[in-house]
Amino acid sequence: MRPIIPALVPLYSKLGEPAYALTRLVAGGFLIPHGMWKLFGVTGGTKEQMIGFFSRIGLEPAGLLVNMVGAVEFFCGILIALGLFTRPAALLAAITTATAALYFHLPLGFYVDSGGIEFSGLWAVILLMIVVRGGRRISLDSWFGREI
Repeated sequence: MRPIIPALVPLYSKLGEPAYALTRLVAGGFLIPHGMWKLFGVTGGTKEQMIGFFSRIGLEPAGLLVNMVGAVEFFCGILIALGLFTRPAALLAAITTATAALYFHLPLGFYVDSGGIEFSGLWAVILLMIVVRGGRRISLDSWFGREI
């Protein structure tokens, strides 16, 4: 494809990998506090509140599911941010996030201000992109020379 502004091609080439690494770092980093809330009851409320919420929306056994989702968000968030085992970590996070988007948020509509799918759907797509692209050049996967 021919660029509209050919003079920008060197800039895009130079910034492509760092921009993707930043996207991966932010995506992973933003998952971590959600996991901390579910696992340790910090950053958003108590663990008991989260278990009660899961139970109220019909996700049972709520305690087990809160721990499972929290583990994915916390540990996979760290792995995604570091770019280590990037694809499997992002796949688990994408599945968890897409499930929340479809099960809970979609029935509430589109916009985030009403609890709709807008935000969680965007997260699921970003995580899916990370599954497809992997850690890339600026990652621990690349440093170790192996990627799943």
